Amino acid sequence: MRPPSIFKAIGLAIALAGTTNAVNAQNYPNRPVRLVVPFSPGSGTDIAARAISQHLGAALGQNFIVDNKPGANGSIGAMEVIRAAPDGYTLLFGSSSTMAANVALVKNMPYDPIKDFSPVAGVADSVSALLIKTSFPAKTLPEFIAYAKQHPGKLNAGYGSSSTQVSIAQLNKLTGLNVTMVPYKSTPLAVTDLLGGTIDFTFADLGNAMPHTKSGALRALGIGNSKRSPMVPDWPPITETIPGFDDIVGWIAIAGPAGLPKDVADKLGAAVGQALQQSEVKTRLNTFGLSPMPMSPEQLKAFIGKEVPKWVRMAKEANIQPE
Repeated sequence: MRPPSIFKAIGLAIALAGTTNAVNAQNYPNRPVRLVVPFSPGSGTDIAARAISQHLGAALGQNFIVDNKPGANGSIGAMEVIRAAPDGYTLLFGSSSTMAANVALVKNMPYDPIKDFSPVAGVADSVSALLIKTSFPAKTLPEFIAYAKQHPGKLNAGYGSSSTQVSIAQLNKLTGLNVTMVPYKSTPLAVTDLLGGTIDFTFADLGNAMPHTKSGALRALGIGNSKRSPMVPDWPPITETIPGFDDIVGWIAIAGPAGLPKDVADKLGAAVGQALQQSEVKTRLNTFGLSPMPMSPEQLKAFIGKEVPKWVRMAKEANIQPE
C-alpha cells in the first residue's frame, strides 16, 4: 500500500496539470504574436489580417505582427505554422486555399488541414468576379463565351487562388471553352497582368476587382455566386448564363498548429469576434469586398470539415488534376 504522501503528491500533480491551460490563457499573450499570411501583400487575406491585427493588439495588449509567406498556393506559410510550437504565438491567417481546397489541388499535399491545425476563428468571406479589360471585344458574359468559342486555345486565363482556379476550370467544362490557365502566386499579380494585357481574363475577389471596374480599366461579366452581392448589385450571377456553375466563395480564417490549448484558442477567438463587431473593421473589410464571417473555434472546425470534401468534389467535377 502506498504512503498517504504519495497520494497527496499525485493529487497535487493532477490539480496542477488541470490548471496549466487556464494559467497559460490568463497570461497569454505576454510577447508579440506572429500572424503568418500565406499570400502576397495586397491579397484579400493580407488586407483582412492587417485590419484585424490592430484590434487584436489593442484587445490583448501585445503586437500582432503580419508576416507574409507566399508560395505553393499557400502551402509554404501553412507549413511554417504547422511546424511552430502550439503556444499561440505563431498563427496562420489563412484561407479556403490553405485550410480546405489544397487537398484537391496540390499534388503530394504536405499536410492535412483537418488534423494539422487548431481552428481559432472565422474572419471573412468573399465572392469572385469574372474580369476582362474594357477593350475586350465583348461586353456581356454570353458575348464573351461566343468570342472564346470562336478563338479556341487563343485566350489566356490567370488565377491566383484556389477559388479562381476552380472557377476557370468550371467555366471551361460547363461551356466547352478551350483556354490556357496561367498560375500566379496571388490574385493581385494576376489582375496586374490582366491590366497589362499579358492575360485575357481572370477571376478576382471583389476587393481586387472593384477599384479597377470603378476606374473603367476592367469590366466585370458576373460573380461566382447564385445570388447578387449587395456590394455590386449590378453584377449578375454567372449561373444566370451558365446553369450549374457552383457557388464558389473564398473565405479567411485563423488557425494555430495542432495541439493549441483550448483556452488560448477560445481567448483568441473571442477577441477576433469582438473585432469583427467594430464598425471600422466592418467598413475596412467591406471596402475590399469582404463580409465578416464570425465563427468560434468549434464552429470553424465543423465548417472546415464540410469545406474539404466540398472542394474535392468541385475540383473533381471540373476535371482539375493536382499539381
